[in-house]
Amino acid sequence: MGRAYQNRKESMAKTAAAKTKVYSKYGREIYMSAKSGGTDPDGNLSLRGLIDRAKKDQVPSHVIEKAIDKARGGAGEDYSPARYEGYGPGNCMVIVDCLTDNPNRTFGDVRLAFTKTKSKIGTPGTVAHMFDHSAIFAFKSDDEEAVLEALMEADVDVTDIENEDGLITVFTPNTEYAKARQALVDAIEGIDFEVDEIQFLPKTTTVVEGDDIPMFEKFLDMLNELDDVQNVFHNAELPDQ
Repeated sequence: MGRAYQNRKESMAKTAAAKTKVYSKYGREIYMSAKSGGTDPDGNLSLRGLIDRAKKDQVPSHVIEKAIDKARGGAGEDYSPARYEGYGPGNCMVIVDCLTDNPNRTFGDVRLAFTKTKSKIGTPGTVAHMFDHSAIFAFKSDDEEAVLEALMEADVDVTDIENEDGLITVFTPNTEYAKARQALVDAIEGIDFEVDEIQFLPKTTTVVEGDDIPMFEKFLDMLNELDDVQNVFHNAELPDQ
């Protein structure tokens, strides 16, 4: 699958000013995970993974604890997931994942980002079939065979595994996330994930060039400025990539 996935997911932490957005993003995700799967990270592997990622992104402990406490108390916002698909500048394919407490507002905001950049928002399923919804784990290790064996013993459906300069990357279907993560934690003492998340990986890429490049950047900026937007995935290939 290649490490191109690193360029297909827009970073929310490009500048210091984006830190508040990152904290809010993780706060919502942790709250939703704890509310749906339980507040104990040992019993909720998705929550444990989220907390680990949040710490790597330097989210303060009080933000994490507040989100879990809110879920434990049963109070707080009632967020629900929302996913929007369509075609961005240069006819690239785009998936926008949101968590919202007001779906009508969120849809209006996301649609505005599409229309303001000559893009086209579609119906559910418009482009999702052209992406693989995958769990991705990357960590330092030289023993690819031992990693694969551990995953197979845990009955994990491995889509792909790569070893590049001592960095192993494992791809599994998104539904295998918790099982795969636990198998890796059990098999490799002190494992330190460099990547530990679920993404939409494009099966093909679309070259974006010329006047479409600044429009594409404006499109991404507009989406990332929206509080409800959690992640933006795309298949755009820019000239400098």
